Amino acid sequence: MKKSLFFTLMLAMFAIRSANAQTKNVAVVSFFINKQIDVTDFGEVAYLAVTKLNEDPAFNLTPMLNDFHTRFFDDYSKSLPFAVLPEEKVLKNEAYKAFVPVGNATSGILNTANFLTAVDGYKILLHYVGSPNEENMAKMFSEADGIMTVSIHFKLIKIGFGGMGVVKVSAVSTLALYNKNGDKVFSIKQDAKSKNMAPLVGGVPVMTPEKIMPMCESAIDELKAALQKDMRKIIKKSDAKL
Repeated sequence: MKKSLFFTLMLAMFAIRSANAQTKNVAVVSFFINKQIDVTDFGEVAYLAVTKLNEDPAFNLTPMLNDFHTRFFDDYSKSLPFAVLPEEKVLKNEAYKAFVPVGNATSGILNTANFLTAVDGYKILLHYVGSPNEENMAKMFSEADGIMTVSIHFKLIKIGFGGMGVVKVSAVSTLALYNKNGDKVFSIKQDAKSKNMAPLVGGVPVMTPEKIMPMCESAIDELKAALQKDMRKIIKKSDAKL
């Protein structure tokens, strides 16, 4: 009888600990894509070309962002060792809607909107050393133990030597988690290269929507597959206390 009671108590304590471990909640407060492709390895001519590409209405990365956003909430978030708050609790929060992140330019050539696109309703939260953004954002969601930001950016990768060769696009996702005090718990990057490629002409990549968009789409598809495969590693890294 005593043994039976002991095991019952142990099971009850385990259940309580498990329940407590599962009550951790995180609010996803930023979800965006950087539409300015990183071409730092290709010089000034490529930079001017990618700036022109960024201004072309045909170069539209929003559908890719929305698809990744759906996959994150429908798939990836369910594998994390904490619960993700329903989006409406974030997007309908009046303090969140009124929040203006510190450090984001709102005019001129450095206007954040020129380079970054958020999922509809989300804020673009960039990490600046000494910035109060994360701490202020965390205070808005008392029911959450932390906040998370999700972002994607692209980089052009050269395959070949000298002025010869081809280029591929690398898609990089960043999942950053902050505790209730706004301190970073982790920042995990995952990258994947496109299967598609484009030629170099005189050492400069061809920067047109027709050439770049398919590579971005391919890179995003490969990134989603990589995240699905490596989610266990991400979970292991996210065991740090919130």
